[in-house]
Amino acid sequence: MAFENGAFSATLAAAAGGDAALHAELRLAFRESVAQQIDLLSRARCDGNWLVAAQRIKGLAASFHAEPLMVLAEEAVSSAPGDPVVLRKLDRFLAEFDE
Repeated sequence: MAFENGAFSATLAAAAGGDAALHAELRLAFRESVAQQIDLLSRARCDGNWLVAAQRIKGLAASFHAEPLMVLAEEAVSSAPGDPVVLRKLDRFLAEFDE
């Protein structure tokens, strides 16, 4: 199932206006930023690094109104560093986003 979130799509559409190239660029920038923070989260071995990466994901999600990602980020904030369940959920989110 591909990631679909009405609020996310509306936010991108509002930011890009009718410019399809800008819309695609914003979507890609969001995807790359989330992927980078998931990578940092997966390599975090201390509470501080884990929390920073989780909060950055939460901030990205909030900025783009990506509700499903905000829920996952909040779960990460509340979890212990390296939590494999949270990491799998975030990886699944990214895979669905790419579909």
